[in-house]
Amino acid sequence: MSLHKKLNLDVNPYIFFISITAILIFLFFGVFFTEGTGEVFDLVQNFIVGQLGWFYIVSVAIFLIFVVFLFFSRFGKIKLGPDDSEPDYSYASWFTMLFSAGMGIGLVFFSVAEPMFHYLAPPTMEGESLAAAREAMRLTFFHWGFHPWAIYIIVGMSLAYFSFRKGLPLSIRSAFYPLIGKRIHGWMGNTIDILAIFGTMFGVATSLGLGVMQVNAGLEYLFGVNVSTNIQISLIAGITAIATISVVLGLDKGIRVLSNFNMTVAVGLIIFVFAVGPTIYLLNATVENTGYYLQNLVQSTFWLGTFDGEGVDGWLAGWTLFYWGWWIAWSPFVGMFIARISRGRTIQEFIAGVLLVPTAFTFIWLTVFGNTALSMEIFGDGGISGLGTEQMLFAMLDGLPLAQISSIAATLVIITFFVTSSDSGSLVIDMLASGGNPDPPVGQRVFWAISEGAVAAVLLLAGGLGALQTAAITTGLPFTVILLLMCLSLYKGLSTEGTERLVRRKTFTKKSKQTSYDKTDMEGDA
Repeated sequence: MSLHKKLNLDVNPYIFFISITAILIFLFFGVFFTEGTGEVFDLVQNFIVGQLGWFYIVSVAIFLIFVVFLFFSRFGKIKLGPDDSEPDYSYASWFTMLFSAGMGIGLVFFSVAEPMFHYLAPPTMEGESLAAAREAMRLTFFHWGFHPWAIYIIVGMSLAYFSFRKGLPLSIRSAFYPLIGKRIHGWMGNTIDILAIFGTMFGVATSLGLGVMQVNAGLEYLFGVNVSTNIQISLIAGITAIATISVVLGLDKGIRVLSNFNMTVAVGLIIFVFAVGPTIYLLNATVENTGYYLQNLVQSTFWLGTFDGEGVDGWLAGWTLFYWGWWIAWSPFVGMFIARISRGRTIQEFIAGVLLVPTAFTFIWLTVFGNTALSMEIFGDGGISGLGTEQMLFAMLDGLPLAQISSIAATLVIITFFVTSSDSGSLVIDMLASGGNPDPPVGQRVFWAISEGAVAAVLLLAGGLGALQTAAITTGLPFTVILLLMCLSLYKGLSTEGTERLVRRKTFTKKSKQTSYDKTDMEGDA
């Protein structure tokens, strides 16, 4: 009897054991050779940024262009499932689940910090001016706008199409059937899923690391808890334990309920800041930020700082390339999760919902929090710019009424986003490791949830935010190639739709005629 059978595991043994071995090796070096691991991270990041930054920029541009093309193409009316299928979830539940899984922790973490950093030191102009403030919001919108959701759409749509419409397993390998055929069930498919597990593991761990850093900052503000790596690792352990409860409860009772809850608290928090903050200024800023973002979208998409002097490479590494790597590493998780909850929707409906609705909410969130902080810094007493990244949100809330209550709400939002990310991530990784089983055993999901927490803890030990950024950029690189091939495979698969319908129609017509002939013969015999 094979080892995975003896252990009573419902997994693909090649994918599971190779992935586990590689992750354990990473954990070993991260724990026992922490300083050396951090140095390796620095070397890897410098190489990727210096030599392959252009590849990330061009690839992400292709992803967005491809998604827009599909929306307006003849494929838009195709359903992600049989022609008579209907969506499993209402629009409200669908939006909250995909948003919670897709952006959650990171958006809370960077909504104040990123605009503030770009205001102080934008890459192409002098900082701390009104022009720098406008540029800061454009750059923040760019990193959180259409591009990440286009990446998620490609993975999610490919999985939903080939699984729900073509009957293949709900696994990354299935998206490559038009290119490699039955070899998706061999070593090629295994390699694809192993890369997807790595991307998901480190993408989720990056978010968990960011989240726990900010939870620690919130607890310091509220209760005077020290900010330290040891405290953060303890928080990871505690919140991961809470996530296991959500795992045991399952998708409908766990993730869906928590997603609805944290979106309710998040919306309440944003309404509060909007109401007690500079309301008219925020309304004006929402309109202007969005217009300025759209006006510069093409230039932003292809900008690499080639003609902008020294120092731009460091800025790109810390921001744009970090984000693109993070979104790509995160895409197997978010893509599979939104595929899992999007059965029965048309391609056009899927693209419009995933690309526009979360982006619109994101822009409102960034404006309310980011511009409120900028307004305090420029027109008020300031005091935000000199703080650490994870502290800036609480400093902004401290400048508003009822700061204690709003800070508790913000901390609660971060914790619940942490739990839904861990729960969803463990579900997706276990589905990949089990060969596409949409309902893998609960025990295995608990194991993966604990593994995500362990990887996040090691990344914090190996260098904190810098290590998290390097992990995202590095693990996203090989999966970028996978995504480019996925675009080609999806287009090839969709292109067969007309041919398949014609074959079905001819077969149906032929059978109908045959039935008619048989009936006539029977009547003649009678």
